[in-house]
Amino acid sequence: MAFPIEPPIEPMLAKPTPDIPTDDGWIYEPKWDGFRALVFRDGTEVYVQSRDRKPLNRYFPEILDPLRAVCGADARFVLDGEVVIADPDGGLDFDALLLRIHPAESRVRMLAEGSPASFVAFDCLADGDDDLRESPFAERRERLQRLLDDPPTSVHLTPSTTDPATARHWFDAFEGAGLDGVMGKRASDPYAPGKRTMAKIKHARTADCVVAGFRWHKNGPGTLVGSLLLGLWNAEGRLQHVGVTSSFTMAKRAELVEFLEPYRRGGLDDHPWRDWALAEAAAAGEGRRLPGATSRWNRGKDLSWEPVRPELVCEVGFDHLQGDRFRHAATFRRWRPDRAPADCRYDQLAETPPALLADLFARETHRG
Repeated sequence: MAFPIEPPIEPMLAKPTPDIPTDDGWIYEPKWDGFRALVFRDGTEVYVQSRDRKPLNRYFPEILDPLRAVCGADARFVLDGEVVIADPDGGLDFDALLLRIHPAESRVRMLAEGSPASFVAFDCLADGDDDLRESPFAERRERLQRLLDDPPTSVHLTPSTTDPATARHWFDAFEGAGLDGVMGKRASDPYAPGKRTMAKIKHARTADCVVAGFRWHKNGPGTLVGSLLLGLWNAEGRLQHVGVTSSFTMAKRAELVEFLEPYRRGGLDDHPWRDWALAEAAAAGEGRRLPGATSRWNRGKDLSWEPVRPELVCEVGFDHLQGDRFRHAATFRRWRPDRAPADCRYDQLAETPPALLADLFARETHRG
């Protein structure tokens, strides 16, 4: 027998929305910070597909048997969801997911035993022989609930609500568990592969950061700035590299070359990252790969950098931290000449108390 829908297919996507929509007809869910995954099942045969339509089975072998156990031995379905890994504190660990994309099967197996992944389902594209992609989301959600009425411990049905107040509570209270925000889906919408028909409402904050270096743009080394390297001072007085901002037009990239030039003079003298720069230079001189440069994680990108005196401060927008770094590239807002670099510390960032994922799953999933 064949899968109810043959893979690969494009997943339905979401567009950024500034706030939680409150008009009628919306269904809200938490936004999970994991790997998007579509699960195709025909009895014992299971195929897990990534967002970019690549197979994921070999990287997350521990979720295959639980998926085979859903709804009996002969079940056939196609689910949309997210592969996540919980950390020991009960939050989500995105870095642990990244470690799984490794060529050595032995390492993947070892990581699977030490930090097992789970699958969180949030849509049902097919149930048995029924292709549900043209059905309204409210009906697909009902099918999904029936399929996951009594799932294995590592397969979860995402919470859902029609109450905007509950969605706001999830948005505010569960960020400490690693949740990425809230999703909004219209109850009447079909499943639209590749279309941005869902709404995603993500956390957005600002921080004042030290600009401690930059990288050249791949299309204009020496003439275009690609990204600014950002730093924050920690409690021990060390400048931590927290991420980059690269949200510039091509015209602005050219202007930045001239703007940063005065700060490049003596840029390495007493620089907080001097040891990092010297190690890179030594490696390059010996023909070795620079630390943090080209690797399988960044797909051949050159991550070498140019130091500048850490005297500039810029304000950036970010969604949330992953450990001590920005989870995604920050958005440049403006220069802050009124801010002292020494004041760019971690303690300016609002702390969100951790919340266990179990708390979220234990809450009533249908209110309003």
